[in-house]
Amino acid sequence: MKVIIQRAENASVRVNEEEIGSIKKGLVVLVGVTHDDKKEDASYLANKIVNLRIFEDEKGKMNLSLLDMGGQVLSISQFTLYGETKKGRRPNFMQAAKPEVANDLYEYFNFMLNEAGVEVATGEFGSMMDVSFTNVGPVTLIIDSKDK
Repeated sequence: MKVIIQRAENASVRVNEEEIGSIKKGLVVLVGVTHDDKKEDASYLANKIVNLRIFEDEKGKMNLSLLDMGGQVLSISQFTLYGETKKGRRPNFMQAAKPEVANDLYEYFNFMLNEAGVEVATGEFGSMMDVSFTNVGPVTLIIDSKDK
């Protein structure tokens, strides 16, 4: 699994012009699943994300985790994280997992975040979504479960 995490405020996701999820402060997490991903990958990423010290403490140093600061997550499924662009001009998405597999792992990832004590809002798997937020910092990180 691969995620892009972005510190965010006032994040929301809309489907068909209707807001279906929002957070006030925390992380926007784009989640991609590939063929050989397992529940262990989702657990690893959820644990990593909630414990990363990427929020400022009272001295302005990135020293607080999502759990420490009581942040939320807006989780968005994003098969395009596995888009290959080496050949041609159109991305190839063959490295993205099939929807049924990807959705199960995406749901499990969100469950693990919630189990860790984080409020999670989500988009709608497989839908065209409009995501908006203020990127705070900006702080944006890419984490791949295969790099552990």
